[in-house]
Amino acid sequence: MFPKDSKIQYQLAIPKPEFHEFTVDMYVPAHDSASLRLSLPAWIPGSYMIRDFAKSIVTFSAQFEHNEKDVVWYKSNKQTWVVETKGEALKISYTVYANDLSIRSAFINHEYAFINGTSAFLKVLDAEETPCELTVDKPAKLPAIIETSLAANKATDEQWTFSATSYDDLIDHPLFIGESISQSFWVDGVEFVLLFSGTTPVDIKRIAKDLVPICEHHLSLFGKPYPVTRYVFMTLLSESGYGGLEHMSSTALLYPRYDLPLVGERSEKSDGYVTFLSLCSHELFHTWHVKRIKPEVMVNPDLSQETYTNQLWIYEGFTSFYDDVTLARAGSIAPQKYLDIIAQNFTRIAQNAGRFKQSIAESSYDAWTKFYKQDASATNNIVSYYAKGGIVAFGLDLLLRQKSQNQVSLDTVMQVLWRDYGKDIKGTPDDVIQTLCTNEFGIDVSEYLNAVVYGTEDVPISQWLSNIGISLHYRARNSLTDKGGNSPAPTIKHQLGATVKENSIGVKVVQVFNGLAASTAGIYVDDIIVAVEDTVASTTLLQRLLDTSNGDNVSVTVIRDGKLLSVQLPLIEANKDVCYFTIDNTEKFNEWLGVS
Repeated sequence: MFPKDSKIQYQLAIPKPEFHEFTVDMYVPAHDSASLRLSLPAWIPGSYMIRDFAKSIVTFSAQFEHNEKDVVWYKSNKQTWVVETKGEALKISYTVYANDLSIRSAFINHEYAFINGTSAFLKVLDAEETPCELTVDKPAKLPAIIETSLAANKATDEQWTFSATSYDDLIDHPLFIGESISQSFWVDGVEFVLLFSGTTPVDIKRIAKDLVPICEHHLSLFGKPYPVTRYVFMTLLSESGYGGLEHMSSTALLYPRYDLPLVGERSEKSDGYVTFLSLCSHELFHTWHVKRIKPEVMVNPDLSQETYTNQLWIYEGFTSFYDDVTLARAGSIAPQKYLDIIAQNFTRIAQNAGRFKQSIAESSYDAWTKFYKQDASATNNIVSYYAKGGIVAFGLDLLLRQKSQNQVSLDTVMQVLWRDYGKDIKGTPDDVIQTLCTNEFGIDVSEYLNAVVYGTEDVPISQWLSNIGISLHYRARNSLTDKGGNSPAPTIKHQLGATVKENSIGVKVVQVFNGLAASTAGIYVDDIIVAVEDTVASTTLLQRLLDTSNGDNVSVTVIRDGKLLSVQLPLIEANKDVCYFTIDNTEKFNEWLGVS
């Protein structure tokens, strides 16, 4: 379509950040086609939901580049523009509204701009392999600081310029422009850049130090040559947001600012900070496992519509296993703390009746709707390929070790996946794990995978735990908010069978679990429980009221759609569906972790 050595140029500017808008001028060279089709992706790789980024384009115009006459254009669908070019060079101009504080699209406020390429850069269809150049105007109303993992060409007093080998390369490096704090640290020749938006005085030196052994672990696991020489942890700080999205040489993170250590604090790692380190571990692991090792259909996905695969349990599940175990291997958390963390994952699955209705292979395939668009009854009908996938990975590691006298582990599987599929980005078939284990190690894992991946059986992990010196136990909850793990707190007597959150009066029902007390009583999602018998309920008082009640039932008053209702809640003995682990043989467990 374009002559050899042509390139498509983009110029991005943020003239009025107070309007949450940025502008793009796109320069398309002369070509051999009478018309061009331009399109914006409908979804971003790594987040399997149609987001229709084109809805944020608020103005669009096209001109011939040399005579500045307007060009005829029309939209052929919600995200595609057809421009009648007559083969001449074009200037396309458009404005994008950017007010989505997430890691998936674009956001501009008074401090900074964060922009994913999938929200910003129109693609010339049928010219995806044409090299691209991006120029970013230094903003007048934001600090003139930019961070991205795109290849930098040059910088002047007015602009920054970057290059990309193709359109897919261009959109896989988010941009951060504006107020931030940052620090680089080096691990075995790789530069890691740690960036936090705004001016919150997070202890960036401590965080960088704590990330070093995590980065060392991942680099060592997969070995040289490394796929990156520079990697950016790009964190948007917020009041309460959470998320992470992987890219080829960076990750975009969203995290609560005050869950991180601040300068001057000398406290132990809080749960919030441990979760942040685990999130960084998770997204960095994706540099190998998702961005390069990936399902066949994701090697060149169609970003205009859903791309289905039943392999997400391999990619998010395995990564969910490694994000936390890496912290224990690196000494970032104690072995028992690691067990308490994974006990929470086991608890989520134990309390998830949907695991008996949906396999994690089906969960992977239906991610576009059932997982990413969950309704209030999701826990009763679906299973998480993240959570159960992590347990399947744990079980697979233990199974392989047992069958090979500790010569093969999940680490070995990952290294073969990298060797055979990741280095050259070949794409994995659906049966890659069972085929790899059979052909590479002579170990048949098909019965295990058929039961726990393609079927709905629980992972039979207890039978292998003694090999690594630990035991799995079950107990009742100790509160409405008990997530699992080892706890000395007394357990509850009667289980509500629902999750709730604080309300201005009473508590609001968020989930109702099928077959437990709340569903038996006819309590609905979004009901407001205002009283138990004659006492007003709250998140701290509700469980006490249930546990101190006697008889077969207790009267519960709810508000539903503006009306007061009274229901009879059966007093049922609390289920033992909370998991915790104990260490029975420290030497064995430390040997499995690889720590001394």
